[in-house]
Amino acid sequence: MIEPADLLLVKIGGGAAINLDGIAVDLAALPGPVVVVHGANALRDRLAAQLGIEKRVITSASGYDSVFSDDSAIDLLMMAYAGLANKRIVERVQRAGRNAIGLTGLDGRLVVAARNQGVRVREGTKTLLLRDRSDKPASVNSSLLRLLLDRGYTPVITVPLLDEAGVAVNAENDDVMAVLQGVVRARCIVQLIEAPGLLADPNDPGSLVTRLSVQELERHEAGATGRFKRKLHALRKLFVDGDPVVTLADGRTEHPIADALAGKGTVIG
Repeated sequence: MIEPADLLLVKIGGGAAINLDGIAVDLAALPGPVVVVHGANALRDRLAAQLGIEKRVITSASGYDSVFSDDSAIDLLMMAYAGLANKRIVERVQRAGRNAIGLTGLDGRLVVAARNQGVRVREGTKTLLLRDRSDKPASVNSSLLRLLLDRGYTPVITVPLLDEAGVAVNAENDDVMAVLQGVVRARCIVQLIEAPGLLADPNDPGSLVTRLSVQELERHEAGATGRFKRKLHALRKLFVDGDPVVTLADGRTEHPIADALAGKGTVIG
């Protein structure tokens, strides 16, 4: 377990409207160690359209949406997440004055995934088992992470991960957050999205839920659908190995991290 003083764990959503420049400025102003995980779904979709690659979204029998990850999807992942998005975030953070280093789960076996048995999906009256190159994060190279943090680097982490056979695989970055939290045990976690926080009514930005217990989070998950249902499920995993304060906050503001640390958004815990 890694226990640097006041470590902050930050997840940057992959939406097109996320204010990466403001996030970089906020990161540079933080005095303590930070571990960053980021998405890039908007960039991936844009590149897919430019390259003529069709994204396939599947829904499990239990109601969770995910992107079907075949070989072309993994190539796209490396271009969008590991390539352009990761290095542009690192560039912004370096320009703001913090020494960031961009990594995927592949690098140094930083995050290794366990091979899953496939996803059960419903097609008409049938239940099918689909297998692709997506797995669940299972372990973190804590010695590498400790080395980077001890040397003053800010790791900026994204997919793909590595499976047990050394193959690049996709995973949900929200699940990567959970497995990292099992190692870093951050007391404060910030998740930045394209919304003011958790909304009681997804169509009403004014219906922000400002405080939420873990038990209430579970009830919200039961009533959610699609990818947001998956996100809420992953949020609950952050509380398995501790009792952090998790803030789901707006990544579009002028100072997203500073606002989240000031309690703006949905505070869970």
